[in-house]
Order: sequence, then structure tokens, then C-alpha cells
Amino acid sequence: MRRGALIVFEGCDRAGKSTQCRKLVEALQAKGKAAEAMRFPDRTTVIGKTIGSYLEKKMEMQDNAVHLLFSANRWELVPYMQKLLNQGTTLVVDRYAYSGVAFTAAKQGFDLHWCKQPDVGLPKPDLVFFLDINLEEAEQRDDFGEERYESTLFQKKVKDNYDQLKESTWEFLDASQSIEDIHCSALDIAEDIVDGELCTPMEKLWI
Repeated sequence: MRRGALIVFEGCDRAGKSTQCRKLVEALQAKGKAAEAMRFPDRTTVIGKTIGSYLEKKMEMQDNAVHLLFSANRWELVPYMQKLLNQGTTLVVDRYAYSGVAFTAAKQGFDLHWCKQPDVGLPKPDLVFFLDINLEEAEQRDDFGEERYESTLFQKKVKDNYDQLKESTWEFLDASQSIEDIHCSALDIAEDIVDGELCTPMEKLWI
């Protein structure tokens, strides 16, 4: 049976990833394609609730431990993801392992190689949209600064890390465009992937 596509939206904070994930899923469903949205961290699990408290600045945690928790949150949902993908459902994911690596590696004392290791072997996305936004513009968007990593200086380091993580499956979208213009571009690209020949089993990330 033909599997679903794994599509990921990445980018710095307040780039519009959640909005574009929702719109892409709705558009695919309207065209009769099985599609479902996911987001990481998934704050509904036990691990995810701990991460949520950390991000909302309600608790402190050692940086290595935080990074491993983010990875564990992705791994705990792999069986669910694989089940849906193998049933032919396309998953549109708001943040994935790239975020985990880009954000932790922006902290003092961490590097990309160490940060990638816990996520080696995760399902590899068929398509990654990177919403590229001017950081000064992101800073002006609603609610910027409410969560732990939302400072312009830190986001600059994150963006530099994303530049080093990009792969052939990445598509860069200008996040300063209107919501509808971004969506139309993403939908055109995504449909080619969803309707294409998707191999089974999936490739594994960073292997």
C-alpha cells in the first residue's frame, strides 16, 4: 500500500509555522487526501507536559537533559506516526528534530554533532518547508518573548544553525509574504510530493 508523506514546517519562532501547517492540512483534506497535523513538542504526553513547563519558564532544567527530553518526545510518537503513514495518511508536522538541534546548539557549550545524535534514526521527512523570516519582523509579532527562547540574539544563532542543517529536501519560503501567498506556494510543492511515488519503508534521519 502506498504510504503517506511526512512533511515538516521549520523556522525560527513566530515565523508562522502553526498557521501554515493547519492551512496545508485543511487544503489537502478538501482535495480528498488523508492528512493530519502534528506538532513537536507534543505537550499532551507526560514528557511533553514537562517540556511545556520548562518552555513556559515555570521550571528550570539542565540543558543536556532538556535536549534529551525533546528527543524522547519525538521518539515516543514514532509508532503512531508510522501507523498513520503506512495507512496512507500524510502527516504535516509543526517542528521536528531540526528544531531540537538548532535550538540546543545555539546554547553555550553545544555543537551540532552532539545535538543530532539522539534523533538519528527517526523517520526522515519527505519534504521540509523552512519559513524564512527577518528576525526583527518576528520580534514585532504577537506574543514574541513569552517563551524561553524568544529573544532576537538567540534566534539569530538558531537561524545560523538551520543554515547548516538544510538538505536537498528543504524548500525555503519567504515568511514575510501574506499568509495566503505562503500557503499557495507550500500547497503547490506539497501536492507534488503527496501525489508522487513514496518509497516504503521510509528513509531514516541522518543515517
